[in-house]
Amino acid sequence: MAFVQAIAQAYAQQGKSPAQALALAQIAPALLTDAGARITTAQMEAVSGAAMRELNDEALGWFARPLPWGSYGLLARASLSAPTLGLALKRWCRHHRLLTDDITLALDTAGPVARIGITEHRTAGPIAPGGALREFCLVSLLRNIHGLACWLIDSRLPLLGAQFPFAPPAHAAAYGVLFDGPTDFNAGPASIRFDARYLALPIKRDEAAMNQMLQRALPLTVRPYRRDRLLVQRVRQVLTNQPLNAHNAHDLAEQLGLSARTLHRQLKDEGASLQALKDEVRCARAVDLLQRTSKPVKQVAEAAGFQNEKSFIRAFKGWTGLAPSEWRTHG
Repeated sequence: MAFVQAIAQAYAQQGKSPAQALALAQIAPALLTDAGARITTAQMEAVSGAAMRELNDEALGWFARPLPWGSYGLLARASLSAPTLGLALKRWCRHHRLLTDDITLALDTAGPVARIGITEHRTAGPIAPGGALREFCLVSLLRNIHGLACWLIDSRLPLLGAQFPFAPPAHAAAYGVLFDGPTDFNAGPASIRFDARYLALPIKRDEAAMNQMLQRALPLTVRPYRRDRLLVQRVRQVLTNQPLNAHNAHDLAEQLGLSARTLHRQLKDEGASLQALKDEVRCARAVDLLQRTSKPVKQVAEAAGFQNEKSFIRAFKGWTGLAPSEWRTHG
């Protein structure tokens, strides 16, 4: 409800009433003063869309000047022709500077981690430190660009975490719904972090898809994407690097921030299976140990995740056509 209160403040800045937008979203005006009230994603979409049109400001009062309806659509269109997500996001951040001088966004990478961060430049006004709309601005901007990134590559883009430069608000629990991974407060510039490998994924959308999306773009910012085009790589990485934490589908799914059912379904959508990926990783680990070390087959079996030597030998023959001892000699 805190974000609806922020929208009501945007109306107040223009000397207008939010009554029509609240009614359209079926939000009782009395809820504006109820700190414990909650709304659905559909209601948030409805009230935000109505307010942006009625106020002709897609920023909803955040910035020194309004952003006319369609401003963020122009940024999305300018990013569409990029060959990869990384270039598309850099364009979006760069072009955002044409809309306002109040903040700047930037994409950077540090090893395997990519980061989209916001630098604030306002010292007065609604989004200055301590300003009432500051939280709504920073959260919305990061949700907007994250939602667009997911849409461009037609994939869930799981976050490693988010951080914000203000103290935890009373509704801090809601951040677990808005952002994957841990959220840190009082932690410096607002930003989100994710696996940098996603930056290399190709853009999957075209002009027709863009036109259709822009007719109803707000769901991208309030509803999570399900499909993950790097899920197979992420599963393989966990199985390789954290084998003790991936004994079964439940444990593995927990490491990936998914349910076991969702994990199996998404792998199937990608033409893969958990068992096949386990076999691939186990085989690679066993082959590596047989090739590089003189460990007994029993120890190799344990290191590859097998409870007994016989089941390992049987599986290894199925993978390579040879018993482990034969592979070590002739492989």
